[in-house]
Amino acid sequence: MKISLVTPAGKKSRSGNRTTAVRWGRILKSLGHNVKISEQDDGVGADVMIAVHAWRSHKSIKAFSVKYPKHPLIVLLSGTDIYSFQHSHPKETLDSMQNATALVCLHDLVGDAIPKKYTKKLTTIYQSAKPLPFPKRPSKKTFDICVIGHLRDEKDPLRAAYATKFIQPNSKIRIIHLGKAHDKKWLHAVQKEQRHNPRFFSLGDVPSWRVRRQLSTSKAMVISSIMEGGANVVSEAIMAGIPIIASKIDGNIGLLGADYGGYFCTRNTEALACLLDKMEQDPRFLKRLTVQIIKRQGFFKQSRETQAWQALLKKITVSR
Repeated sequence: MKISLVTPAGKKSRSGNRTTAVRWGRILKSLGHNVKISEQDDGVGADVMIAVHAWRSHKSIKAFSVKYPKHPLIVLLSGTDIYSFQHSHPKETLDSMQNATALVCLHDLVGDAIPKKYTKKLTTIYQSAKPLPFPKRPSKKTFDICVIGHLRDEKDPLRAAYATKFIQPNSKIRIIHLGKAHDKKWLHAVQKEQRHNPRFFSLGDVPSWRVRRQLSTSKAMVISSIMEGGANVVSEAIMAGIPIIASKIDGNIGLLGADYGGYFCTRNTEALACLLDKMEQDPRFLKRLTVQIIKRQGFFKQSRETQAWQALLKKITVSR
């Protein structure tokens, strides 16, 4: 089929939306489909449209649904769609859900957060990631913990840096951040934190190979977001076998499981500091989290994601 794959993120973007679209494009091409990725499209000549982000891609979704009302339309619900825009911008966001033949979500708990009438359209497709191509080599001199994600409000990205002010003075913990500032406010915030916090280092916006190298040299990863639709960095860390300390939100619980042992309440700096300290001081805790992470790897294999897309495309084309 000819598939129009729409994402609000541009070609040079390293955002989650772009990463998702590019990976899906590869998967769909491997299944024999002709895929065009664009930031905006009315889908002329396309058999199917797949739109990343219900609110940001609403214009393309609307145009395609009007022009081709009988053609399958798949919409990915992002974290901001689910936990923000369906409330702040309901007209466009809910209209995209209404027009969609199928809704894709990235974690198991999305059905609890959207209007019930749309849950029958939902399909969960976990984002896959590849295992590290080289062995893990964490530093013995320092206890490095990475934070991967762009600096913006939803990510609460400096929470781990703030937490280091509550850990033991003789700790070897360092927080290594990777990602660019969303705006000048965040640029100034990260620069200030680097000046005043000797345990915090920000590497800025880096390519994917550099992210994977950092995972290989880190003892753990922190994801401190206040909202997530299902972060690809969690998939990356899981497939790398890296323990995760995660904010206790649906977007993380839906990927790691309700029984995972590494959660803290959002924005609770001291609770995060306690977990970081426990991770460094108690090898059994670190090992327990590692075992739990490795048990989740089967959900995030590329073959599983490919099979999920194959099944969804078959389902929607048959139903239409």
